[in-house]
Amino acid sequence: MVNKIGDTLAKGSVSIKDLIAPSYIEVDFNHLKIDEKYYRTLYVVGYPRYVSANWLYSLVTFDHPLYISMYIYPTESKNVLDDLKRKIAEMEATIEGDIKAGKVVDPTVQVALDDALALQAELAKGAERFFQFGLYVTIPADNLEELNQITKEVDSVLSSLLIIARQATLEMEEGFKSTLPIFYDRLSVWRNMDTTSLATTFPFATASLTKNEGILYGINEHDGSLIIFDRFTLENANSVILGKSGGGKSFLVKLEALRLLMMGVDVIIVDPENEYEKLTKLMGGEFVIFSSSSSYKINPFDLTTAGAGPDELSNKILDLHSLMKVIMGELTPSQDALLDKALVLTYKEKGITNDLETFKNEPPLLEDLYKVFIGMETAETKELADRLEKFVQGSASGIFNQKSNFDIKNPFTVFGVRDLEENLRPVAMYIVLDYIWNRVRIDKRKRVLVVDEAWYLIKQKDSGAYLHSFAKRARKYQLGLTTITQDVEDFLATDEGKAIITNSSLQIILKQSTAAIEKISETFFLTGGEKHFLLSADIGEGLFFAGHSHVGFKVIASEEEKGLIE
Repeated sequence: MVNKIGDTLAKGSVSIKDLIAPSYIEVDFNHLKIDEKYYRTLYVVGYPRYVSANWLYSLVTFDHPLYISMYIYPTESKNVLDDLKRKIAEMEATIEGDIKAGKVVDPTVQVALDDALALQAELAKGAERFFQFGLYVTIPADNLEELNQITKEVDSVLSSLLIIARQATLEMEEGFKSTLPIFYDRLSVWRNMDTTSLATTFPFATASLTKNEGILYGINEHDGSLIIFDRFTLENANSVILGKSGGGKSFLVKLEALRLLMMGVDVIIVDPENEYEKLTKLMGGEFVIFSSSSSYKINPFDLTTAGAGPDELSNKILDLHSLMKVIMGELTPSQDALLDKALVLTYKEKGITNDLETFKNEPPLLEDLYKVFIGMETAETKELADRLEKFVQGSASGIFNQKSNFDIKNPFTVFGVRDLEENLRPVAMYIVLDYIWNRVRIDKRKRVLVVDEAWYLIKQKDSGAYLHSFAKRARKYQLGLTTITQDVEDFLATDEGKAIITNSSLQIILKQSTAAIEKISETFFLTGGEKHFLLSADIGEGLFFAGHSHVGFKVIASEEEKGLIE
């Protein structure tokens, strides 16, 4: 059978074209009919003066199949410069003539002249190249009535983009061929376009972030779809939220916390400004206040006994090293060595060694370390003791020099440190993080830890490094770390800040200031359109990065949620 067909084809009775060609084609003056399908081609003759990146998105994602073809032809800059020179001379002559005649200068001519002069300068410097660009759209339909209706809708979309399109009347066959994927431009309706303008026409479509599970974060502003996402499905559940003051960061975090609680995820917040106090009480959560008069106490020297490993004490001493540097400031190498020796002695005096059985002994307090420094009787240890004195016998003694009397049991727990002095907040935040870390390791379950105003920790290298290590290790214990800051520029200027962003699979950038936008753009490789979007964004608008996808989005909340949050 196959051989017979082959022989028939070889004899020339039936060609490949005969096999694939339609049964008939009807060519009308404003449409084509191929078999039972109708087609109409539009070509673009006018473009808007200003466009943003991906401005053809609404056409590319039109809710009906369209055949869209773009033809780009490079042009010699010398020829364009000669034409521009002549055109500029004509426009200048027109303007000069109007002025001499006492007429009002036509503003469209003045604008065209300004554009031509600017383009001439860019071409002469070689910063821009010139091209001829053709844009054609063929609309398929099942019947003539549908074709007319879809044509009106496409024309409406193009008009909303300030694009002027015309039907290829009496050239429908040429128009149809021009939109087939064979690079066969039969219409030849071109418009001169420079490199920058041409780059914005590339039809990149947005990523969809609608999943079957997770919580609602907002609306995708590119296509109107919902952004529903489960952060625990990513490489890690960490997120970072960057935005200027008043950009909607707190509202977004509170909204996410409410929705996570509904999904059975525990939420823990470190709150430097007590912003979450009212919400915590409304939701039946526990608000832990840190102040000299507060009844809540956490001892930074506590050890984890449940599931502790042989390196537990060594790791604790390393963490206390960093904490003491936050409390006492920079240390010389000899002071650092003395601190290490003093920490080991402090635990030893309580009978605590690397033997896990000794972990049941009562842990030391900060005042025990102070006494060890005093007992060493050297000038350097005396200086270290003096730096600790405020926290042992001074104004901060009632905060960090007490036995722990608190445990995280509520699924919504917030630690408020607003009532502490400014310089004590990083110390309290560090101690709280260390305490949370010990609890997280004991009991693994889905949790989200929110660190608001993370700049308090990042501005000191040791506490910043601890927060970074927290972000790296959180995934192993089903923990998602949310880092929030409004001091974006300073946050991104540190290695620790950049590392935290790198270790966060979910990144949300809200409205930005002009001072921070360049740093943001450099870090996240933003386009010019995205930079402009962040600068002009409204409250609760921004960019939503999830893994390798990112979209523009707007936070939405129900009236009930707004009532709880506001």
